[in-house]
Amino acid sequence: MAMAAARPRLLLLLAAAAAALLLTPAHAFYLPGSYPHKYAPGEPLSVKVNSLTSIDTEIPYSYYSLPFCAPPEGVKDSAENLGELLMGDRIESSPYRFKMHANESDVLLCRSAPLSPPDFALLKRRIDEMYQVNLILDNLPAIRYTRKDDYFLRWTGYPVGIRVGVDYYVFNHLQFTVLVHRYEDPNVARVMGAAGDASDGAAVPANAGKDASAAPGWMVVGFEVVPCSIKHNPEDARAVKMYGKFPSKIKCDPSTVSMSIKENEPIVYTYEVSFVESDIKWPSRWDAYLKMEGAKVHWFSILNSLMVIAFLAGIVFVILLRTVRRDLTRYEELDSEAQAQMNEELSGWKLVVSDVFRAPSNPMLLCMMVGDGVQILGMAVVTILFAALGFMSPASRGTLITGMLFFYLVLGILAGYASVRVWKTIRCGDHSGWVGVSWRTACFFPGIAFLILTTLNFLLWGSQSTGAIPFSLFVVLILLWFCISVPLTLVGGFLGAKAPHIEYPVRTNQIPREIPAQKYPSWLLVLGAGTLPFGTLFIELFFIMSSIWMGRVYYVFGFLFIVMLLLVIVCAEVSLVLTYMHLCVEDWKWWWKSFFSSGSVAIYIFLYSINYLVFDLKSLSGPVSATLYLGYSLFMVIAIMLATGTVGFISSFCFVHYLFSSVKAD
Repeated sequence: MAMAAARPRLLLLLAAAAAALLLTPAHAFYLPGSYPHKYAPGEPLSVKVNSLTSIDTEIPYSYYSLPFCAPPEGVKDSAENLGELLMGDRIESSPYRFKMHANESDVLLCRSAPLSPPDFALLKRRIDEMYQVNLILDNLPAIRYTRKDDYFLRWTGYPVGIRVGVDYYVFNHLQFTVLVHRYEDPNVARVMGAAGDASDGAAVPANAGKDASAAPGWMVVGFEVVPCSIKHNPEDARAVKMYGKFPSKIKCDPSTVSMSIKENEPIVYTYEVSFVESDIKWPSRWDAYLKMEGAKVHWFSILNSLMVIAFLAGIVFVILLRTVRRDLTRYEELDSEAQAQMNEELSGWKLVVSDVFRAPSNPMLLCMMVGDGVQILGMAVVTILFAALGFMSPASRGTLITGMLFFYLVLGILAGYASVRVWKTIRCGDHSGWVGVSWRTACFFPGIAFLILTTLNFLLWGSQSTGAIPFSLFVVLILLWFCISVPLTLVGGFLGAKAPHIEYPVRTNQIPREIPAQKYPSWLLVLGAGTLPFGTLFIELFFIMSSIWMGRVYYVFGFLFIVMLLLVIVCAEVSLVLTYMHLCVEDWKWWWKSFFSSGSVAIYIFLYSINYLVFDLKSLSGPVSATLYLGYSLFMVIAIMLATGTVGFISSFCFVHYLFSSVKAD
């Protein structure tokens, strides 16, 4: 019965999504997971607060860690998903109260207690560190516009205060502008009502469409704030209750500041709100947040990078094919006696035929890294693909991190399969020890991540930041890893042990061949090979880093997906070419070099991260903030090294197997 009842609900949801897509203009898009909420005139609107953030420290703090006004009914936490908790978001109720389409002015919020010396010192420090207050209305962050020359800059949130000389000023008056659009599309509303989906979990009756067309309603399509610093007389606020009319007229002028903070003196907080009808439709309400500065340069730079790298990779690939094909054709046209004579006369990859598949040093570590690389690469591909399709939109906070974690856990089965399959191939079909390989694969990268994140978490705990992962969440993450990822990795390892191993096309001699002395160290060439994959990524990397550390919204996942595919292709080709070059100089130790020839791109990404820290995050202050930045960057580059190195190893293995399967050898 439950399944039968669920089917019509699913069909109705699909119909609602299809109707929304059909009715969306070409310049807008409908964000999956977000639905329009209809507000009747006079219906209460609640503003929520998120953590205080700063690009100066990158350490978030709770909104109520500063002496701000609290709601009369007490502070209530909003439900947060796993991704929001990991990102340091702490969404709580706020004292700001609006009524739909009801303009209000000169509203008293509260008169704070006199600033104690610790509160006074903390408020000054947060102003020096450029902390921003982040407000949310109907899932829209408050946006602030500032004028610079002939254009406007967009910011999310507003600063706690500003320092002028030796004086500190706090923004104690907020001028809100709520952009609203008349509710429309009753057909979509009727479908969603029948499906029982509505904002904040409120069920919509099945006949809501008929009522919606008759009753007036509004949708919130914009939320803007202008902070002002106004000197209020604290005595005027004594006789006025919260949300009452302030005795004197308040004029908000953002170009001047007058509310300087002083020790043992209270702060009076006020606000005003106005509702403005807008032509912005519901699907387009996130456009103001998703507009990136220099968009044309962004698109042109990525396209230019793609064309150049694709052209260079194509040339390398064609040269390689012609060279290998010529060598193979000459070799196969000779009879066995002439081949033996040719082997004595010629040098190159044909002379390492009996050593090329000799087991590498530390084979278990290589299998573990390849398995984890497959898992990370699979997670990245699936996550970016879902994000490009709109299922992980910025309107759904935390879904990107939650999705990445979910896909990583589930794809543990690929990690186990790949690591054990490589292990079995290296051992020529002997799968003994596959349980140990699977277990070590399940623990290798998560263990590194746990070590780095625990160290950084202690720093955040010491700073009393909301970015610190709670102990209970640590327990949840460990249980998710132990109960989902580890069993799936063992299952994948079992499947890999049962799968047939890849047979080598040639036999390996018992005595290894001596590698001739090289003019240049081979590892120097391996480390330099990472520059070409880095060239496909560095432009997009700037926007990703700006999104992470500068608080900007990243949304061009379609281009990121294309860049990632190109990165995979270039990593495969670079590793393939390097492997061929090593074989040509009779260096048969290609296993690890094929992994690091493409994985070395992580070194350049880490160097770029340091460059970004020095030149783009100049204001980053304190050893704790720098340690957090470098720690997260190290975590990121290790994951990239495993993923790109795995691509290079798999491509080189396939190439070597194909190359020597074409050789006639006794």
